[in-house]
Amino acid sequence: MKDLERFSGKPTQNGPVRASGKPTATSPNTVLPQAQFVTIGEEEAGQRIDNYLLRVCKGVPKSHIYRILRSGEVRVNKGRIDQLYRLVAGDVVRIPPVRVAEKAESNVPAAEFPIVFEDAHMLVVDKPAGVAVHGGSGVSFGVIEQLRASRPDAKFLELVHRLDRETSGLLLLAKKRSALTSLHEQMRDGVTDKRYLALAVGDWKNQRQHVKLPLHKYTTADGERRVAVQADGMPSHTVFTLLRKYDNFALLEAELKTGRTHQIRVHLASSGFPIAGDDKYGDFALNKALQKSDGTRGALKRMFLHAHQITFKHPETGKIMTLNAPLAPECEKFLVSLGQPRS
Repeated sequence: MKDLERFSGKPTQNGPVRASGKPTATSPNTVLPQAQFVTIGEEEAGQRIDNYLLRVCKGVPKSHIYRILRSGEVRVNKGRIDQLYRLVAGDVVRIPPVRVAEKAESNVPAAEFPIVFEDAHMLVVDKPAGVAVHGGSGVSFGVIEQLRASRPDAKFLELVHRLDRETSGLLLLAKKRSALTSLHEQMRDGVTDKRYLALAVGDWKNQRQHVKLPLHKYTTADGERRVAVQADGMPSHTVFTLLRKYDNFALLEAELKTGRTHQIRVHLASSGFPIAGDDKYGDFALNKALQKSDGTRGALKRMFLHAHQITFKHPETGKIMTLNAPLAPECEKFLVSLGQPRS
């Protein structure tokens, strides 16, 4: 067991300190001997007090968090608050003695990724294919854990959205909670414009095509996440624009009007044009054949889906920003091997 190492502020016997301090160590398997006082910084502002406590009091049962809130043991600026209270920068939070989980030794290798844009509010990287965005589902760590390991002094770093492990391209991360909230609101309200490049298999006909198929998310018997077109599924809308046409392939730009799990992949597969290299919804026999060059074209050993453009309002200035990530080299090389496009 250990003290509140995840706190943004430094606990003290005599009163609050600023959020840049380091916590005091405690011995294993002990309850913190006294109340801790933490001054809320800009990064923590806007959170509900219950969510804040759940985050910083690692290992404390949720029921206990709500009990100390109801009992008034948690105070903000010396006053009682309920679980719905939202923290404000400068608030002084009193946290009573609690038992917290010991932080496991991290084996996450630090890593940086190609930076497309960075300032004090956000970070945008060009994620390679084959790298998960976060740990879980059999993956020990992902982009977010590796970036945190490489930036130990970062006070706040959170994913704004996700990309499938085999999808490459633009990935947004927030460096301030205010930025995270703003970008999430933009995505929820449809302000964000996300565009992907996908290589569809088949004889694509239309220059521009809207696909509106409801999607249902489910889990397979072995715990794998899947999505299927289903009448009672979530409304989903993708607009596909034909960029180049090859023999039995079409390079498409996919514009997301909704942001469902595996949306582009399932919309294309259900329309009869699976993405080349898609190991969940694609043409499995063709995918296997594509992994080796055949003398006329090169090999494709990944799913051909790339997040190449995103437009949004800067969370602080409100300025419209459009960022681009060039097509991954292995995908560009495969396109070149297909020869001159037919259109």
